[in-house]
Amino acid sequence: MYKLSAVVIGFLIAIMVTINGTLSKGIGDYKSVLIIHIVGLIAVSFVLLLRKEKLKIKEKLPIYLFSAGAIGVFVVLFNNITFNKLGASLTLSLGLFGQLIMSGIIDHFGLFGMEVSKFKPKKTIGFFMVLIGIIVMVVY
Repeated sequence: MYKLSAVVIGFLIAIMVTINGTLSKGIGDYKSVLIIHIVGLIAVSFVLLLRKEKLKIKEKLPIYLFSAGAIGVFVVLFNNITFNKLGASLTLSLGLFGQLIMSGIIDHFGLFGMEVSKFKPKKTIGFFMVLIGIIVMVVY
């Protein structure tokens, strides 16, 4: 079930990047990021209201965890900028390659409180296959 959900996430990200990039083309990069996040705030607020959940933080969390919102703003901004120059497939492919590299580093060193999962040299085969696919996409 979780693997299927991950595939659905991939579909949703492709749709989101396309819609966000098209909005950005129409009204500009920074205004589109603002609108996207305001609409997201309204949507999640509505869900919290429907579920009758209160916004309480019960445990003391490291302050860096709250930076994810700012990172999200930059993700959307850079997606919008690159989408309008590279298109959806190349933007998402390069983004996926960046995610692959960073997630390998996070797992290997156990960053951000994650459990350590050491990098196995066999994984470089997958990394290179993805890289070769991206090179083919860039060239053709």
